[in-house]
Amino acid sequence: MARLHPIRPTRARTHGLRLRTQILLLQVAVITVSLAVGFGLVVHRSAGEVRAQFTQRAAAIAQTVASDADVRQAAAAESAARRAGRPPSATELASAAVQQQAVAVTRRTDVLFVVIADDAGFRLAHPDPSQLGSRVSTDPTAALAGREEVTEQTGTLGGSVRAKVPVFGGKGAVVGMVSVGVSTDTVGAAARRSLLLLLGLVAASLAVGAAGSGLLARRWRRLTLGLEPEEMAELIREQDAVLHSASDGVIAVDADGVARVINPRARELLGVAAPAGTPLAWLGLTPRVAAVAAQPTDPPVAAAVNERVVLVASRRVWRGDRDLGTVLTVADRTDVEALTREMDSIQAMSSALRAQRHESANRMHVVAGLLRADRTGEALAYLDEVAGLDGAGAPVPGIAGLQEPHLRAFVSAKATQARERGVALTVGSDTLLVDTLTRTVDATTVAGNLIDNAIDAASESGPGGTVELDVLRDGDTLVIAVSDSGGGFTVADPFAEGVTTHGLSTVPGGRGMGLAIVRQVARSAGGDVVIACRGGAQGPTTVVATLPGCLLAAPPADVGGCVRG
Repeated sequence: MARLHPIRPTRARTHGLRLRTQILLLQVAVITVSLAVGFGLVVHRSAGEVRAQFTQRAAAIAQTVASDADVRQAAAAESAARRAGRPPSATELASAAVQQQAVAVTRRTDVLFVVIADDAGFRLAHPDPSQLGSRVSTDPTAALAGREEVTEQTGTLGGSVRAKVPVFGGKGAVVGMVSVGVSTDTVGAAARRSLLLLLGLVAASLAVGAAGSGLLARRWRRLTLGLEPEEMAELIREQDAVLHSASDGVIAVDADGVARVINPRARELLGVAAPAGTPLAWLGLTPRVAAVAAQPTDPPVAAAVNERVVLVASRRVWRGDRDLGTVLTVADRTDVEALTREMDSIQAMSSALRAQRHESANRMHVVAGLLRADRTGEALAYLDEVAGLDGAGAPVPGIAGLQEPHLRAFVSAKATQARERGVALTVGSDTLLVDTLTRTVDATTVAGNLIDNAIDAASESGPGGTVELDVLRDGDTLVIAVSDSGGGFTVADPFAEGVTTHGLSTVPGGRGMGLAIVRQVARSAGGDVVIACRGGAQGPTTVVATLPGCLLAAPPADVGGCVRG
């Protein structure tokens, strides 16, 4: 099957980016801006939260140290000694238990310092022993006043986030203070680690967003077949103009078997009422049309749909290696078929007239020769013999009962064709038709197809075959019965479209439409075509057709019947 590639519309020249690229960039930009704003807010909060965490940690350590009984007792003792004028020396403070305890807490909690001072602000414990006995470098007023203080200050050990907590004596009086500090470098390092983690999350989110945008752009391209909006709009305009103005019907079926486009002409020709988006199997197509739609064919196929004869063809549509589905086209052949039937009728009658003229000329030559030879008696006998023959020059048994001129001439022509094929065509003894036809083409179409099929069947067994035609009337209904001596019908439904015993043909749409068209013509007139006998061992093959309204109304004295004895 050759691939049918759709015509690609002319791409308009544009200096900008393709729409899918613009969408990709826009999505990436939106994701980037959103992440940047969110990152800024999180960083701002993260820095404050990290600082708050270290401040709370320093306060907790200071509170724990200040509540220790040994610290409270040492602070009270040192404060009392200083008020008594006996402050401890640096050496004494360096060896004191409170100094050892403060150093141990500093190392264990990994803070910058743990400083203990008396109620006057003099250091009792300090990471640097040289600072013992001196006043604290920052203001201890709040802590010595009994209030906890959290602040960021710079002291002898550098900048730190520190918590100052009062140390209460046995009677609730403030006897000193504890100051715990965490280096601002430590706080900054923790904030940077948190920042790096956030940056990693942002980068990962941006990568995922960009990948998702890329996949969306790729899907966009696949769905739009790589077309830009301007091209799609142009295609839609062209499709609307073509599909709604075309004289042929078009049904577009996607790769999943769903009808996506059904133009008005297709609905009219095929009698489709289902909306677009209906599966092909649910459109209500005739079996022959549905078969063509399901299996693409190169030559068009003729089909009878309601009262129409149509030519249907289908093509598979590809874009690259992608199967886009099938396009079914439908052309109305009803008018052509009607003209063909009229031409067949005219040709048959013309053949009869030509044969009559030829025979008449031959007879005149015979009569002239006899008269010139002065053989008058023989000439008269010859004329008497000629008077007993039919108009075509050869006897058609029983044709005397067929007085309707169109059918008489038509049957005479068919009899001549039958004789050429070794088949004897006779008119049955029940035939009696003197009325005028009101639909000559319908009558000759039905009679001609039935006679042709009968001649074909009778000639298959060689010379000597017979075909019998009976033409009757029942009121204004014309009854045509054709019998033949052939082998009978060997197919289940001889009226099915495409059923034929002939070989391939160049006839548009193929053969196998004769009986289907006969039944269609009869039913469109309100009649029908039936098989009275299938032939073979059952007897002669007999087909009967009825055409109501095909004759002028019978006069009151008419007693003609249509029942064959």
